[in-house]
Amino acid sequence: MMQKDDAKTILWVDDEIDLLAAHIIFLKDKGYNLLEASNGDDALEIVSRGGVDLVMIDEMMPGRDGLATLEGIKDINPHLPVIMVTKSEEEHLMNEAIGKKIDDYLTKPVNLSQVLSAIKKILERQKLTENTLTREFVQDFSRINMQLSGPLQWQDWIDIHVKLSEIDLELEKFRDVGLKQSHQDLKKVASAEFGGFVIKNYRRWLQSSDGPPLSVGVVEKHVAPILRQGKQTFFIVVDCMRLDQWLMIEPILGEYFNIKKDYYYSILPTATPFSRNSIFAGEFPDTVAGIYPDLWERGANEASRNRHERQLLDRQLAKLGLSLKSEPKYVKVLDFDEGQNLAKKIQSYSTAPLVSVVYNFVDILVHGRSESEILQEVAPNEAAFRSLMRSWFEHSHMFEMLRKLAEWDCEIVITTDHGSVIGTRGALAYGKKDTSTNLRYKYGDNLNCDPKQAWLIKEPKDLRLPTWGLATTYIIALEDYYFVYPTKYSEYRRQYLNSFQHGGISLDEVILPVITLKPR
Repeated sequence: MMQKDDAKTILWVDDEIDLLAAHIIFLKDKGYNLLEASNGDDALEIVSRGGVDLVMIDEMMPGRDGLATLEGIKDINPHLPVIMVTKSEEEHLMNEAIGKKIDDYLTKPVNLSQVLSAIKKILERQKLTENTLTREFVQDFSRINMQLSGPLQWQDWIDIHVKLSEIDLELEKFRDVGLKQSHQDLKKVASAEFGGFVIKNYRRWLQSSDGPPLSVGVVEKHVAPILRQGKQTFFIVVDCMRLDQWLMIEPILGEYFNIKKDYYYSILPTATPFSRNSIFAGEFPDTVAGIYPDLWERGANEASRNRHERQLLDRQLAKLGLSLKSEPKYVKVLDFDEGQNLAKKIQSYSTAPLVSVVYNFVDILVHGRSESEILQEVAPNEAAFRSLMRSWFEHSHMFEMLRKLAEWDCEIVITTDHGSVIGTRGALAYGKKDTSTNLRYKYGDNLNCDPKQAWLIKEPKDLRLPTWGLATTYIIALEDYYFVYPTKYSEYRRQYLNSFQHGGISLDEVILPVITLKPR
């Protein structure tokens, strides 16, 4: 068979290379270029000239043996993949070879299919993976498109969002720009359909029991059952964490925990003062406002509106009939020092039946990105932001704490209060100067907007939202819109273009993971 111009070159090193003629002919017929060496010194000379894509080395050779040759190859090119071939099945030799960073290990006698499989796994993994993922993407694309054209239930939207998020991560391995663009187009269509679905059904969900699990039920459904078993529970809320971001860090925890995933819908607006208070209170925002009216005083700082979370959780636990043996603990981690302090003193919580922790890092990063050119450079898009999130987590005090908890007899529930979305289109908002400043939702007197871009809520009480008078209205952005006032429209539209925002209605903001971790 004639070799292709882009054929991969394999160097096979064996002191009995003449006995491998059938193997070499077989590989040439499969389209590979083959180089041969009968000893380690010749092999190193060939490798030093370059152009070799893979080396196969016999371990037992006179003179410079396989392991010594391997060391020499790695000195010349640390990234050149190597397959070790040996007659020995002794474990210590296998361990030594693996420790020297071989890429695969075959035991003689090796048959042709074994050799080909090992080579393909190394040299053609990317190509084969892309071909497989392309076929799967086309199938998923067609299936989701068909789903979007028919009637959907809230459970279907969870399935769609999970699949779209998983594809997001898979496509990061791709070089096919067209495939990525098709996926983004599909996500936009799904987001538009989802917005209409929520507007149509949200009011009914609040008044019946056939809707999706909501923020108000997270503690009752996922935390309370563990507490009732008498098991120590850690309840961790990572502010503003999307499903795709969780999927980036989940594999890191798989070594330490058995992982169970569930999902819920955030209440509206998908913003911390509403959604996170509702998680801790087990109540909708209008009830929370009745318990703590000061939270909703006009002009109050947004961050201060979550200052009663500890008390709201205590109230919810009492309402659920949970009488704990000792006082539950609550910790809010707003910066590096607080995270470090918590990880260091985690042992002091060993007798607490419930420890609740709020991590604000992701939310801070989301907002900081809008104001920092450096962060915009580091994380210019969703894929880069996911990578940044993973990097943070791997080196975080949160991960340090979780590794320690993996040795305890406890269970950990991790969730988030809402997600975020990159705003790409400005939407005109009409209202007075004292209207709230948020970019994906606003509340104030007699607000107005384009119904194609946002949901105008004229009767907030029907949606269990706080009011300050008869004229209180809310507007909640759809898809990837963000609000801009008519005055200085172009200036503010440019300022917030491609910034992460939250508070609106989108799959990434609304459908969220709840993860239960059990130490292995």
